[in-house]
Amino acid sequence: MTAPAPLSFAATDLDALAGLEGHVAVIVDREGKLDPAGRRVNRLTRGAVERVVADAAFAKMKAGDVRELAYPSGMAADAVQIVRLDAKATAGDARKAGASIARAAGSKPVTILAGKARHAADLALGALLRGYDYRDQKTAQADDAKADRRITVMAADPDALSAAAADHAALAEGVFFTRDLVNAPANVLTTTAFARRLSELEELGLDVEVLEEDDLAELGMRTLLAVGQGSASPSKVVVMRWDGGGDAAPLALVGKGVVFDTGGISIKPAAGMEEMTMDMGGAGTVAGVMKTLALRKAAANVVGLVGIVENMPGPNATRPGDVVVSMKGDTVEIINTDAEGRLVLCDVMWYAQERFKPAAMIDLATLTGAIVIALGHENAGVFSNDDALCDAFLSAARAEDEGAWRMPLGEAYADQLKSRIADVKNVGGRPAGSVTAAEFLHRFVKDGTPWMHLDIAGVASTSSDSRYAPKGASGWGVRALDRLVRDRFEG
Repeated sequence: MTAPAPLSFAATDLDALAGLEGHVAVIVDREGKLDPAGRRVNRLTRGAVERVVADAAFAKMKAGDVRELAYPSGMAADAVQIVRLDAKATAGDARKAGASIARAAGSKPVTILAGKARHAADLALGALLRGYDYRDQKTAQADDAKADRRITVMAADPDALSAAAADHAALAEGVFFTRDLVNAPANVLTTTAFARRLSELEELGLDVEVLEEDDLAELGMRTLLAVGQGSASPSKVVVMRWDGGGDAAPLALVGKGVVFDTGGISIKPAAGMEEMTMDMGGAGTVAGVMKTLALRKAAANVVGLVGIVENMPGPNATRPGDVVVSMKGDTVEIINTDAEGRLVLCDVMWYAQERFKPAAMIDLATLTGAIVIALGHENAGVFSNDDALCDAFLSAARAEDEGAWRMPLGEAYADQLKSRIADVKNVGGRPAGSVTAAEFLHRFVKDGTPWMHLDIAGVASTSSDSRYAPKGASGWGVRALDRLVRDRFEG
């Protein structure tokens, strides 16, 4: 498992600055004003900090940008980072600055001279999030053993800052858990191994229950089982409960957990198929949120349910044209076995409503390539039957700097799913593919249940670095959903 960097807080010690190793980050506002720690570093470096601030390039720096002085004379540090952060900076600006600091530092220790800077806890969070490096599948290297990613924040009131950052540390752990799950190859994160990793969350106080194939058959989850019946790996549903909110009805989070997706009989092209290890990204996000809530002891009731399957061709695999009866009782004509995520989700969503009577339900899935065509890799697609729930989530996503964009629903889209021989078919053709997928799921939402569907196919894993993560799994959604729980579901 990948753990966030060790994070500590200390009182500003001007006399210690000369001997600090690794990278030292100095905060400078738009006017170029230096606090006492900045002035001491400037003296130690014989005015180098002031020269950077006086340069025309400094005025063009945006909030959170970093300039680096390598091997500064007068200091033991490998580099001094000049960080542009104004006195009225937002929490988002501070996180961007922290991420820039960690990205520049690489595997070196960092000391952030925060002083009395606003949102210093968010500076630390940005640095923690960007410090991720997935190495579970690499053999040990000598350089890895020497890596020292410690983050120390020197501040005027380190005790208060440490308390303010406690929940941020829990959030970083949840994000890292999601990233590790999504980055793991399918021969490592099998359906059984995935369920075992989630069961280990009981150590944090979650109530975790694993439903096996016999349980799922008895419940009538036939569409979910149809997806996994071509694989030797058993299908499972894992239920994770956090009961921190008294008698209130829970928020239900439902995640698609396809540990590998070949497309089944409707097999995908070979090029890029290796990326389908990330097709359990929705379940990974749900797991990361649940871990975060447990670590910070959230005062809310939340249940996370994930359907874990592998979609493989084989002698028992579902065929295009097969008709399967869902747990709800609707018959589904399976036109394309590569549209499997909605078949997993619809049964788990129905089960969540039947068993838990949730106050609201949110499903997450790397569901469609169509959403990538529509929104690229900057925004997840958001579909909802409830304006209040949707608006609250979009507000949370903006606050956490996680891109999300609302998409439409409508009867005309649902009509594309009409089947000649069954109640519904699982695809509606190429037009509006992400919307018809959402409308398929909408069919399995009970009247009166506020619901939101998040299509995260474009944001769960990226081929290039993002602000808060290296390329690969992003952990998208953990921060926004944790914020939504804080804002809407905690008493």
